[in-house]
Amino acid sequence: MHAGAASYSKSGSQGARDVRNLANLGETASTSRVLNLSQIFATSGRTEGYAGSPFFRNSQLNKALLVKHTLRPAERELFAHPRRTATKIILPFDASDLRLGGRSIFVNQSGFVNFTRSYFSDENLASNPDLQILQHLDVIPSLDPFLVREHLARFGFQPDPCYLKISPSDLNEMVGFANAEIEHLVMTAFGAGMEAAAIKLTSKILANNLDSDLDPLKQTFRMSDGDFAEGMFSWRGFLYFKWRQTHLQADIKQVIDGLQTYRTMGPIDAATRDYLAEVRPRLAKKIITAIVSTRKALKVYDEAYQALTQGSDPAPFRKFLLAGPKMFFELGESIGILSHIGSFWDYRMGARMAHMRLTPQEFADILVDFEDSLLNVEAATPPVLPVAATLL
Repeated sequence: MHAGAASYSKSGSQGARDVRNLANLGETASTSRVLNLSQIFATSGRTEGYAGSPFFRNSQLNKALLVKHTLRPAERELFAHPRRTATKIILPFDASDLRLGGRSIFVNQSGFVNFTRSYFSDENLASNPDLQILQHLDVIPSLDPFLVREHLARFGFQPDPCYLKISPSDLNEMVGFANAEIEHLVMTAFGAGMEAAAIKLTSKILANNLDSDLDPLKQTFRMSDGDFAEGMFSWRGFLYFKWRQTHLQADIKQVIDGLQTYRTMGPIDAATRDYLAEVRPRLAKKIITAIVSTRKALKVYDEAYQALTQGSDPAPFRKFLLAGPKMFFELGESIGILSHIGSFWDYRMGARMAHMRLTPQEFADILVDFEDSLLNVEAATPPVLPVAATLL
């Protein structure tokens, strides 16, 4: 690749580790961190939707892995402007065998324009749809399929649903959480005595396997095939965001506690000391406000769902499922930013790093980054759907 691009090879201990990491991404990576198009090619490459509405037009790029990557200190030098995360494009040597490794480059790193001009063989890069998609993906904090879908739709890009799935590792963790959520509705749609089948049906809903086993659910909602597919996508989205928000609690508590107790190492100038004294409580308040905002948004879903399961009236929940994706962008962005803050805190300031204390300036730089990222959450006005409207 071009200057600054990382290379995955089978030589050397670091290279071997990178190859193992690449091969394991499809099985262990979080949905929010990785979009594994090589895996989607393997599972859906023969479907009409895959070819008819591809994610990328370029066939090789359409088998790449996109990763939201926390930059190492040396990698930050690849960018003209300071940043702590970037979108990495990994192009496998063989999409059917990731153990062979691949080549990678960051979106918008030094040399990226030359790479895209060469890779796409297109001088008019401004109108290249694949490059536009990469640029759009680079500005969002995560690769949650529900956030990706809503964000790209704003710019007229609508890849087939086969490209927008929850990762196998997240699916495995979600089944227990989602089963408790779905079981009440399964009883409503399928009748009593279906407890043993609830987990199977939950797995089908989460994995987007909308076969005839789910026909009673479609009939309960009185939906057409198209509306049912949209409704189930919406339901998966809210279940996914609820699950992620629940998982965030421990990470966010660590950040809030750490903002009060973290001690830097080394000399400190007056300006940095004053800034840290001011920013710690201010940042804690902003983080708490952001997490409360996500809870309020998810509460709209909870109230619509309760109207169905407790009132046995499917109409309100049906309306909510079809209108709910309007909330996906704000929810996905907020949860993605909070997740970044939680994971980066653990990475640099967590218990495992107690022996490598940051200097006051290093700590201040990180808190500046956290505050800047939260500006997007504060500026957004979530289109929270009024409960009264959904219950008409």
